[in-house]
Amino acid sequence: MTLDEALRAIAGAFVLLSVALGWFVSPWWFLFTAFVGLNLLQSSLTGFCPLERILGAFGLFGCRPHTAG
Repeated sequence: MTLDEALRAIAGAFVLLSVALGWFVSPWWFLFTAFVGLNLLQSSLTGFCPLERILGAFGLFGCRPHTAG
């Protein structure tokens, strides 16, 4: 699985999970859906993806954590 595939799969799973939680548990979970959507939008505009950094910190999918400097 490539990094792009992993990011899309995780984002899709978060959206589906948050919609299900919003429907069955509490409408407040729809805020998580909005957060994921906004994060995807800002990532497409800026090229910065927080999930990519998180995966890099764990060394997953060939990502490397970014270092300051």
